[in-house]
Amino acid sequence: MSDRIVVDPITRIEGHLRIEAQMDGDKIASAYSSGTMVRGIEIILKGRDPRDAWAFAQRICGVCTLVHGIASVRSVEDALDYQIPANAQLIRNLMIGAQYIHDHVMHFYHLHALDWVDVVSALSADPAETSALAQSISNWPKASPGYFSDVKRKLKGFVDAGQLGIFAKAYWGHEVYKLPPAANLMAVAHYLEALEWQRDVVKLHAIFGGKNPHPNFLVGGVASAIDLNSDSAINSKKLSQVQNVINKMREFTDQVYVPDTLAVASFYKDWGERGEGLGNFLCYGDLPATSMDDPDSFFFPSGVILDRDISTIHPLDLNSAEEIQEHISHSWYDYSKGKDQGLHPYDGETSLNYTGPEPPYAHLNVEESYSWLKAPRWKGKAVEVGPLARVLMLYAKGHEQTQELVNMTLSKLDLPTRALFSTLGRTAARTLETKILADAMQGWYDQLIANIKAGDTKTFNEALWEPSSWPSQCKGVGFMEAPRGALGHWIVIEDGKIANYQAVVPSTWNAGPRDAGGQAGAYEAALQDNHQLLDAEKPVEILRTIHSFDPCIACAVHLSDEDGEEMLQLKVT
Repeated sequence: MSDRIVVDPITRIEGHLRIEAQMDGDKIASAYSSGTMVRGIEIILKGRDPRDAWAFAQRICGVCTLVHGIASVRSVEDALDYQIPANAQLIRNLMIGAQYIHDHVMHFYHLHALDWVDVVSALSADPAETSALAQSISNWPKASPGYFSDVKRKLKGFVDAGQLGIFAKAYWGHEVYKLPPAANLMAVAHYLEALEWQRDVVKLHAIFGGKNPHPNFLVGGVASAIDLNSDSAINSKKLSQVQNVINKMREFTDQVYVPDTLAVASFYKDWGERGEGLGNFLCYGDLPATSMDDPDSFFFPSGVILDRDISTIHPLDLNSAEEIQEHISHSWYDYSKGKDQGLHPYDGETSLNYTGPEPPYAHLNVEESYSWLKAPRWKGKAVEVGPLARVLMLYAKGHEQTQELVNMTLSKLDLPTRALFSTLGRTAARTLETKILADAMQGWYDQLIANIKAGDTKTFNEALWEPSSWPSQCKGVGFMEAPRGALGHWIVIEDGKIANYQAVVPSTWNAGPRDAGGQAGAYEAALQDNHQLLDAEKPVEILRTIHSFDPCIACAVHLSDEDGEEMLQLKVT
């Protein structure tokens, strides 16, 4: 029998993920993705006031600090047909855009780049050569030989003192690392710069939401009043700070993130042939110019692409019981009518039933249930969600900037269009999306300023705030495109309280296990596509493809006990 390689936990992600890869010689024949924590937020929300749901749902994750809050308030607004003011929509767009840009930059430099960048190799770099390289790809001011000498000295100090911290226990020196020392030193320098950069750009959430992480939200609008003459509201000074944040985002994206991605990718073109996976992509759509009731106004269009055919966009209906379903045939849950059927989220159930081995264990029984993640499907098909799905949708819909950026990237790297669907394409799509959104944020900001100058400062619609105005029964879906992909919160309200609540998150779409028909999830399918391991003891190749999705398993699996304390249902060592 061929060996099975286990990577547990997958590090540099949010949450706990286990990957088991069944090998055929040095190639991955089949892969299995297991979420090893369980989420119970849906249970906690039952019986609560729908207007408060966002505050609980937002704690599903600490990385995507606002996306569950947005999806939650939108679910209530959809159920009540509750319209929000134009300024509230613009502020939400700005907050969502800031989440994307902050999240994508952090992912590239601090979670994913170390799969491609050999940190220790940077110690042998010539700072003058690094400077020449940096200046050849960008006009970023921090690019002098002296600057890179200082970075090298700082890195050497960490190594000599045995204080590598998060750089420790990696696979440095592995043959699969291809960057020359100068490129490695440049990447390490930008890694450190990104830490400082992110401290400043998260201020946008604090300005509009009062704090970060987990800013405040409000059903019916946003919790930030506009009054240019008040120190406690959104005033001229705070709006100026928002403009400064947008400037910093655009500058770092244009001069550091995009050039670095292209530079690193040029040494790993072979990864344009690995990790394709499903070839099916789903996007709910988001960032409306008018309202969530007007999909034609969405910046990100909605739809489904099947079999890599970007000439045809299939429509989707999130309310249809025949389209979105969650399956549990290989998950540690029960459904009242049996494990072999799928349930639409309006009818969804969260009934925990762990039947796996007692830890610690060598392998999962993948013929049975093997994950705390469910398996979402669209019309019975497994799909991938995330930056690649959105970029493909924009490209297919004729978005001019997206087409220019994608074509430029393929041309610069001398790669065929097929490379878009790969591990490398997934990583590049995240970078290009960051550039697109950073530019779009300026437009939303300008529109907000124009509204204020015209005398429109309204950010909250009080019309349906009181439950006495609600129907006795209603339901709705709050959806958005989170940085990691399509996010939906489905709510059923009865007599002013939550009767059912189900969240189907991006990492459930991507990291979910097989369904009753044996269809692999996106992670599993991607690992089964042309993955050869050079050293089974150091499976960098597995990390590269899994990290290209930017996993957030805390979003997909989470539980609190009766006292509200987070707990682990399953601990794997």
